[in-house]
Amino acid sequence: MEQKVVEKRQRISTLGQIGLQQFAPYLMNRIMGRYNATLRDDFRKQGLTISQVRTLAVLSVTDGVTVNDLSVYTVIEQSTLSRTLDTLEGQGFVRREQGVTDSRIRHVFLTDDGRAEFTRAWPAMHDAFEAMFDDIDDAEYAALIATLLKMLKNIRKHDI
Repeated sequence: MEQKVVEKRQRISTLGQIGLQQFAPYLMNRIMGRYNATLRDDFRKQGLTISQVRTLAVLSVTDGVTVNDLSVYTVIEQSTLSRTLDTLEGQGFVRREQGVTDSRIRHVFLTDDGRAEFTRAWPAMHDAFEAMFDDIDDAEYAALIATLLKMLKNIRKHDI
């Protein structure tokens, strides 16, 4: 059986040749920057930051993760996440527990108050999400998600 060799597409080598409007990392950063800016004022009224809400959001669907994994899921550097967790713990929104088999590992859990706080933040997040995908049909959305997951697989450094 003949093996099919798939060659990589020739890529244009300079940003000037590609152009900002065709450079996916630029567009992704710009989209997320706008999304976060849209939410910043709403969260500020709740006394929360983007990093804090992002942490609450991840814990709302993946509770009890290690601090290391939470850093990956939230895309927050561990030193910044540690300060974020200190604040959230002080507000009674999260609790950290020592690992059962390894006392150096900490697991982070959302408290009932933290879940309630995230529930208050969610409508603004959902509205901004919906606005971002206005006039994008289900097939386009599914194709985007499939492409993003492939991209994440290509650059992933963690198993999560």
